[in-house]
Amino acid sequence: MMRRLLAVPALLATPAAAEVYTPPPPATVVVAFDRETIRPLIVEGLADFGTERPVEANDPVRIASISKLIMALTALRLVDEGKLELSRDVSDYLGWQLRSPYHPDAKVQLTDLLSHRAGLSDKAGYSIPLGESLAAKLADPAAWRETGPPGEADFEYANLGSPLVATVLEAASGERYDRLVERLVFKPLGVKACLNWIGCGPELEGRAVTLYRHTGEVAADAPARLPPACTIPVTEGQACSLENYVPGTNASVFSPQGGVRIGLMDLAKIGQALFDLQHGDADGFLAPGTAQLAMWTLAKGRTGDETFFCTYGLHFQLIEAPGTACSDDKLFGDGIPRFGHSGEAYGLQSGLWVDPKGDTGFVYFTTQVPPPAGGEDTGGFTAREKALMARALELATKP
Repeated sequence: MMRRLLAVPALLATPAAAEVYTPPPPATVVVAFDRETIRPLIVEGLADFGTERPVEANDPVRIASISKLIMALTALRLVDEGKLELSRDVSDYLGWQLRSPYHPDAKVQLTDLLSHRAGLSDKAGYSIPLGESLAAKLADPAAWRETGPPGEADFEYANLGSPLVATVLEAASGERYDRLVERLVFKPLGVKACLNWIGCGPELEGRAVTLYRHTGEVAADAPARLPPACTIPVTEGQACSLENYVPGTNASVFSPQGGVRIGLMDLAKIGQALFDLQHGDADGFLAPGTAQLAMWTLAKGRTGDETFFCTYGLHFQLIEAPGTACSDDKLFGDGIPRFGHSGEAYGLQSGLWVDPKGDTGFVYFTTQVPPPAGGEDTGGFTAREKALMARALELATKP
């Protein structure tokens, strides 16, 4: 008995070391492309921890804000069809008047929304579930900033503009946003992709990349969260069904700000279509005049920011622009201007970047990325992204 009692203090004095969680390697894919070829460079990590399934180059992933670039291409294709005018008051399409409460006499144009210069703010939130009103959300003064009238407002990246733009595209075309993107972008480019898993089908769902936070916690798209589970935002008590959805009312249900699921081999096909924006080819994805408008708006899109979104227009981002002091010059570090879009959500970081003069490009994503050490508003590319692109540039030069 005495020996047993003596053993107790000994155990208390030397407790077992606490277990430290070590997550599996993050799923990471980098694909390089030019006008003729698409080549995986880096494919590593696990797409799903539970099954220990390795990620593959074209496994579909929630690509975050690169979805906005896809929205821009959809809008520009509607311009080419003669169904949309970027400079028209969006109220004409919506059927109700949209105005900033601070500037009630100033119209809001798609150009302003696609360039984040309409004065919108995410402080009121930007997800409007099925069963709620987009018009009511935008009637909330918290959805706006008093920084000048639309078009002259200071640049502020606001996700709330995306549901509004997507709803305008629906109203202008009479088509549901997911079907519109499929018709105008995915199908013509031979891409298999979807928004919020709507229409992706079992084959793509079976290859979904689950997004994890750096702690190993599931962030999005775990197998249990895929169809037949509900994959769109709905209000409590609302049926998870788009059967009675009316295009032009609330396209937020498709998460247009970040909800595209796509593999990187397919995303590279979209990247290839961007080469023609710079050159304005007659047989390009966009009509020459529309392509030139997009590039002209981007070229004029200095935001005044010096951390990340330094040059931005029509949902295209320009990095490493000459003559700017901006931390966006650290991703590739080779002094070559590239345009495309970045993405960050649910522990994922992503990018689509093209060098139109060299006709080369890269798409990438990496998961389990920890929050920035200085907070969410520190901006700039992360150390992991920079290291990833350094590897990609080296690999791209090898035969």
